Amino acid sequence: MKTKMVRTAIFPVAGLGTRFLPATKGTPKELLPVIDKPLIQFAIDEARAAGVERMVFVTHPTKSAIEHYVRDDAELREALKAHGKARLAHELEESALDESSTEVIFVMQNEPLGLGHAVLCAKTQVLPGPVAVVLPDDLILGEPGCLSEMIEAYATCSAKHLVAAMEVPRELTERYGILSVTSQEGQFFHADGVVEKPAPAKARSCLAVIGRYILDPSIFSDLEAQAPGAGGEIQLTDGIARGIDRLGLAGFSISGHRFDCGSKVGMFEATLFVANQNPIYAEVLRRYCAAP
Repeated sequence: MKTKMVRTAIFPVAGLGTRFLPATKGTPKELLPVIDKPLIQFAIDEARAAGVERMVFVTHPTKSAIEHYVRDDAELREALKAHGKARLAHELEESALDESSTEVIFVMQNEPLGLGHAVLCAKTQVLPGPVAVVLPDDLILGEPGCLSEMIEAYATCSAKHLVAAMEVPRELTERYGILSVTSQEGQFFHADGVVEKPAPAKARSCLAVIGRYILDPSIFSDLEAQAPGAGGEIQLTDGIARGIDRLGLAGFSISGHRFDCGSKVGMFEATLFVANQNPIYAEVLRRYCAAP
């Protein structure tokens, strides 16, 4: 049974996607497809399956295509039906958010001041209670969806900040927020600290925070008081760290397959993984991916 404790999901989608230029010059990174399904659709479907009532998209004025994609386009659907493409029109209606059952809000992050700042931009738009943060370029595939799994776990967790976590090679710790783990309890890793992008020699563990968070609403006041950190940006991990003594922090070892689709390699891996689930691509994979 789904819990309704987490009613709001924040989607930070204001980034420029520079690692995918020139493709992202005209198309937001979040709309790049894994075969035929954009990254943001995976994230929306995951939040919808978790019973989220309100979705807040923190975007940039140059990325209006995201709002156009997210909202239903009745005119396009009617045009498709008029051309005998009723099935495709139905698929578009199914993928768009039904705003009679899910609230959809867009807010702007006009400057790239960090993930923590992006979350803070959503402060006035969230419903009471804990909030979820979903990074669409961290694609996590599995059943149940990652957010559903985390919301269920959050109901039994003593910590009020819960972050998705996975082990990474030590040489990669400088790419992630890294937890300082004090104890493990099943899939929970209780932590007394989190450091953004530590050098491998200084990392307290190899347990990295990845793009799913369930956060106590006090995160907003902590972010308001947070000075810029790594990269001169307001880091979400720093805001989380401010509240550990009051709230507790736990990493949650996810069961799904995670792909870093903010990188070209990760996007390619995700595409191959999804293609491998569908027999219509079997011959192509055999032809091009077989060992020489």
